[in-house]
Amino acid sequence: MCCYIGSMLLDSYLVPETAAKPGSFVGLMALYESNYLRLRRLIPEIDRVDGCFRSRVAGDCDLHVAILERCRYTVTLSLTYHFETDDGLCADPDMAVRVYLDGQLAEVMAMGNTQRHAQLRKLVLEHREELDRRWRLNVVLNKWLDYLAEQGHMILDR
Repeated sequence: MCCYIGSMLLDSYLVPETAAKPGSFVGLMALYESNYLRLRRLIPEIDRVDGCFRSRVAGDCDLHVAILERCRYTVTLSLTYHFETDDGLCADPDMAVRVYLDGQLAEVMAMGNTQRHAQLRKLVLEHREELDRRWRLNVVLNKWLDYLAEQGHMILDR
């Protein structure tokens, strides 16, 4: 069920896993669209920001965002938390995300191999094929973006 206010779709009411069959190509495209909308909430000026940013909110880890590449129609960024460990600094989850500005899509291009959190490890190990891999990574991004919005994270241009 989608809700409209004026002409704006409230994406928080859209559950990508139910918009289309999970693991299907159509479902994956719906997930990419949902990721894009959630990223726009986190980084409203994603088509203009450049550099490295940190979002701090009470009660949560600092969110680190770095623009890795900017092209005419795409922006590639890293999205991560940094944790202090006995071995030094650990980035987790450590995602490279490509944002397709013209198509209004966002997909995970890569995610670090080690996850500190059991739920992330479980999601990463569930599927093996390429479509399933993309589905899995982008569901993780989608859920994390929801969490970041709930915590109040936002990246604004300096």
